Amino acid sequence: MKKFRITSRCATYPLLYVAIILAMHQPVIAQPLLETGGQPMPPEWIDKDTRHKVVRLTEGPGENSSFYFHNNPFIGNTMVYYHTGEKGRQLYAIDLTSRRVTPLTDYPGRIFGEITAPQTRKVYYQCGDSVMATHIDTRETSLVFRFPPDFRGGITTVNADETLLGGVYATEAERELFRRHPEKGSYFNIIYEAKLPRTLFVIDVRTKALRKIHTDSAWLNHVQFSPTDASLLMFCHEGPWHKVDRIWTINVETGAIQLMHRRTMDREIAGHEFFSPDGKKIWFDLQQPRSVTFYLAAADVQTGAEMKYALQRDEWSIHFNSSPDQQLFAGDGGDPGQVAKAQDGQWIYLFRPQSDRLLSEKLVNMKHHNYRLEPNVHFSPDGKWVIFRANFEGKQQIYAVEVERKG
Repeated sequence: MKKFRITSRCATYPLLYVAIILAMHQPVIAQPLLETGGQPMPPEWIDKDTRHKVVRLTEGPGENSSFYFHNNPFIGNTMVYYHTGEKGRQLYAIDLTSRRVTPLTDYPGRIFGEITAPQTRKVYYQCGDSVMATHIDTRETSLVFRFPPDFRGGITTVNADETLLGGVYATEAERELFRRHPEKGSYFNIIYEAKLPRTLFVIDVRTKALRKIHTDSAWLNHVQFSPTDASLLMFCHEGPWHKVDRIWTINVETGAIQLMHRRTMDREIAGHEFFSPDGKKIWFDLQQPRSVTFYLAAADVQTGAEMKYALQRDEWSIHFNSSPDQQLFAGDGGDPGQVAKAQDGQWIYLFRPQSDRLLSEKLVNMKHHNYRLEPNVHFSPDGKWVIFRANFEGKQQIYAVEVERKG
């Protein structure tokens, strides 16, 4: 062991001097370099294949699930998520700086809806026929709306000024089809072919009034308000993607409807659409044709003008998302059973636009993850982390991977 000599110049503060010298020469304890998954992981580690730091954000008994990729989970630096334990599925919040966890709901029934309202610091959700709101700081909870027996809709989004909730209503005949065919491989074509009516609606959180805004004999789904335009609502025509012109918007005040992307060739597909953070574009997975050529594409909300970035087959992801500053994208990859049939696609990806393509960087090796659970990537509010859900330790937890590479 190296010895340190105390000189007379420091004799007045010998203990302090020794402490400083020893601290300077203590080894830095780094996170372990490990293969991700296949066994219980420490709270933090460096993925040995990518050299990016990975952190497990959730702990303890039960399972934890982050929000769907296009549903904003953040209020300031707090992330809202689902925890499933002894009391069923409930909403929790985690401070991303302190990692302090706070339960938000405590209901015996199933909680769904997953809507955050950052300005009022509320989370909106649904339990049965009741729409509720809980303040994430005070946990004060109120009843916002109760659906009547003849119109049991489901909320999915809040508008930019947080005055309207948006959602969709399906008929009892359609719900019966879902009950009889619970697996996606069964119901996807059945619901599409049934052509049963669906209705888009909004609920005014101030007046508690419900207003129907559009009905169509189509499977209306993926309802999302613009993050900046309080009147603009996006929705899709769900079904086999190669059979539908999927991406639409509606002005909830005027009723004006616009198709955002029209297919131009046989077997073309476009979907998993989401707004850019500034609300000016709608991004989507574009394949021309399906399973052959891959792009992340965007349509300008005002002009309809389109742009697209090319991807390699293995870089295709089930879902993509944009960083808050709109300089980067993330993707959650996919296994060989997905539409891209990728042979080496099980990664969490970071993408940097360059000319007409995306340059990829691998963030997390997901080879031990079962892709029946979609990872659903989100950038953290500061853009320094990509947050996702995974089961590579054997149960579902929420993780964050640092965008900056370590070493």
